[in-house]
Amino acid sequence: MIRRTILEWETLRYGDAADEIPAHAADRIAAVAAASPLAGRGGGGVLDHGRKALRARGVVGVIAAGGCALEILPKIDIPNEDGSQATGSIRRRLVHMLAVALDLKIDAGQVTALDWQRETLLEILIRLFSEKLVNAVRQGIPRRYVEHADDLPALRGRLNVTRQFTTLAVDPSRLACRYDALTSDIALNRIMKAAITRLSRIARTTDNQRRLRELTFAYADIADLPVQALRWDDVVLDRTNGRWRELLNLARLLLGERFQTTSAGGSDGFSLLFEMNMLFEEYIARMLKRALGDTDLRVVSQGGRLYCLEADDLRQVFQTRPDILIKRGDAVVQVVDTKWKRITARIDDPKRGVSQADVYQMMAYGRLYECERLTLLYPHHDQAGCDEGLIGDYGVNSCQDRLELFSIDVARGDDIKARLRSMCQSGLKEVQ
Repeated sequence: MIRRTILEWETLRYGDAADEIPAHAADRIAAVAAASPLAGRGGGGVLDHGRKALRARGVVGVIAAGGCALEILPKIDIPNEDGSQATGSIRRRLVHMLAVALDLKIDAGQVTALDWQRETLLEILIRLFSEKLVNAVRQGIPRRYVEHADDLPALRGRLNVTRQFTTLAVDPSRLACRYDALTSDIALNRIMKAAITRLSRIARTTDNQRRLRELTFAYADIADLPVQALRWDDVVLDRTNGRWRELLNLARLLLGERFQTTSAGGSDGFSLLFEMNMLFEEYIARMLKRALGDTDLRVVSQGGRLYCLEADDLRQVFQTRPDILIKRGDAVVQVVDTKWKRITARIDDPKRGVSQADVYQMMAYGRLYECERLTLLYPHHDQAGCDEGLIGDYGVNSCQDRLELFSIDVARGDDIKARLRSMCQSGLKEVQ
């Protein structure tokens, strides 16, 4: 199988060398990428399919079709590492960001056991899911009482009076019964079986295939439904089955709208893709909630929803949704907008690569939410020409608002809460 790994915004030329991809394989991968919901109207939102090369865009994940696979990883600088070692570290950081965004717990033993340098992102996620599911099944598959309606020779449960004296009036030997029966064929288990079935077709490593075969046997009595027919809203998580929440989140990731099977040139293909902008935003929001958990500040993600304009008929238009609002009570003390793009060194660009549209957007947020502190947060990288943290502080003409530019190094995950807390330090001074 042809396997290639590149970073976002990198180019992969056509050819037979180890750092190239055969043109026929590139065509198949590009076809699957164009069918992704993230590809956009023109089909080029994931990959640019050029005459001489494929070019990744701001979407990461795995695309596979017809004996070839392309893994796209985020552009994260790992100090003192290169080659496969750096690639493994980037996979580790990406899985960490996904775990935070999806509320997954990955213990130290699992992290150590994973082969970050050789296994692709897809195989790593399949391994995490299958291992967690095997452990959960050993403790028992969840069951629930489900209401049944059936015509029986003897009364069971309650009598359905309406049906008994209408439909069954001519057949008094049968009783219209309604009763509750304990069963494992419930929505949660059907979702798990759908994930097992899907992953069994695409897993490549021997260990993943073995675990999925074991799970297929364990779920043999559960109804096999297509992904489109799964009833996610019927899943009930309570104190008896709360430990399945992580597995449900993983299954949603692997079966959701961003993971789809397509057909290209008569061969099956699939993609597991993430928008780094959205993942970075969710990751920062959740880490900020942890960082400020012991203060009177609270973090609101995708909140606010105030409108910019009001029409003559008093109808409000152009609703805003800032990435992150930091509030004290009902007052907004800081607006944070995350941007997954690389800032430039000041020597190369006095504006540091900040988009003018982003600045206009932050000015609107300051006015609408009556907040003087506005923050644009970027991922840090080695070529930024500065240290991580505050990289720009600007006053806004004719008012007290200030626009800050911050960077955060996601390659350093050990103390990221402390570093994010430091970013909000001026908002915490009155609390301490």
